[in-house]
Amino acid sequence: MATRIYVPCDTTALSLGADEVARRIEQAAGDRGLSIRLVRNGSRGLCWLEPLVEVDTGRGRIAYGPVAPEDLPELLDAGLLDGQPGHSKCLGNIEEHPYLKRQQRLTFARIGLTDPLSLDDYRAHGGFEGLERAAGMTPQAIVDQVRESGLRGRGGAAFPTGIKWQTVLNQPGDQQKYIVCNADEGDSGSFADRLVMECDPYLLIEGMVIAGLAVGADQGYIYLREEYPVAHRILNQAIARAEAEDYLGADLRGTGQSFHLEVRLAAGAYICGEETSLLESLEGKRGLVRAKPPLPAIHGLFGQPTVVNNVLSLATVPFILARGASTYANVGMGKSRGTLPIQLAGNIRRGGLIELGFGITLREILEDFGGGTYSGRPMKAVQVGGPLMAYLPDSQWDTPMDYEAFAQIGAGIGHGGVVAFDDTVDMGEQARFAMEFCTVESCGKCTPCRIGSVRGVEVIDRIRAGEHPEANLALLEDLCETMVDGSLCAMGGMTPFPVQSVMKHFPGDLKG
Repeated sequence: MATRIYVPCDTTALSLGADEVARRIEQAAGDRGLSIRLVRNGSRGLCWLEPLVEVDTGRGRIAYGPVAPEDLPELLDAGLLDGQPGHSKCLGNIEEHPYLKRQQRLTFARIGLTDPLSLDDYRAHGGFEGLERAAGMTPQAIVDQVRESGLRGRGGAAFPTGIKWQTVLNQPGDQQKYIVCNADEGDSGSFADRLVMECDPYLLIEGMVIAGLAVGADQGYIYLREEYPVAHRILNQAIARAEAEDYLGADLRGTGQSFHLEVRLAAGAYICGEETSLLESLEGKRGLVRAKPPLPAIHGLFGQPTVVNNVLSLATVPFILARGASTYANVGMGKSRGTLPIQLAGNIRRGGLIELGFGITLREILEDFGGGTYSGRPMKAVQVGGPLMAYLPDSQWDTPMDYEAFAQIGAGIGHGGVVAFDDTVDMGEQARFAMEFCTVESCGKCTPCRIGSVRGVEVIDRIRAGEHPEANLALLEDLCETMVDGSLCAMGGMTPFPVQSVMKHFPGDLKG
């Protein structure tokens, strides 16, 4: 029987030479007369170990990593093709690795196990169980399950998903309705959406079909970040295979219900991650933020009722429908139910994806999973939730990962990206970057964002140059308050958050 050997096919592994590793393994097996079956699986999210090669044995899947092409001769001589442990890069049974073993993988239970494009693999690991259950339920019953699960949007605003769906469901049934997936993942340190799309694409497809059944929508769009060519290819292939087996199309598995799905490439603008700007772009217009009301749930894509959800929100739905709302709601804390995919990046020793129930502290994530800084120097600051969120000092790292707990300290969880900085970072430059980022990425529709960010860069430059620092600090504080209170959307309204956190926690860096 051929030995199964797994080499990941996601962007991270490919960027580190996974294709060449796979080619050399196949060549070596042929040269040695060994029978293998090479499977290009999805990544398990242990980014610091990529490319991670796994060998299926009677002792489980034995992993080696990180494996560079030049490591292979030595690894092959040490018995890699048989899963032998006699090499320093052998990690043993990957399921027992502490980084994985401590996690609570609900949404990401399949990634790394399967060939992302294999429908047989997907079904063998519980795929489409949620859809099968949903197909026998009323739309209201599906929405009730999502609402009772406590699922909140994972794109940043943390709005209850069930309430959004209920609003769309309540719109007259004779209207065209849409499901739009926001896959324009632009936050620094974020890559969980990409992992879903590259490593478990049928999960997103299943979630979107269930959403369509729940609200009466028969058309969906994935608005995909244009910098994700691997995800683009995999999604299109997955959609074609799903259509061939009637998981998409005019008659879903003989139910008489329909759902069609297309991928549309994004405009390359951070602002298009904001849902109304996304809808404008999806309609072929410039990505300008719309005033609300009306809400997209009532007047969305092409003026029709529209569900706009993040990849992670939609990818969580199949688990909720398959296992029940209470199973999901029993994980987490307070009003933050279920699990949070945490993406650990920046100056960190062990970067990667961690899925855990809400409630773990930031310090546990940084130390127990991250292992401290990559540089080995003391950690100085952490930014959670993307470039528009606060920088957190050591005194706040014992805060539990919970929406309300983070709000109490003036921070936010956002999309779950965690970016670490060591003590060489200049936090004054980071504050300036926040304002400069807004000047580049603002859609320009409202004055506080368009002009305020430009003036913010100028004021910070004057402070750092020593020009009337106290007066300019007061001016910067007023400017930040104006942007928060007066901006049309979160782009301008949240840009001051990192600046204000530097003013509060790292004032010496700001003054230069």
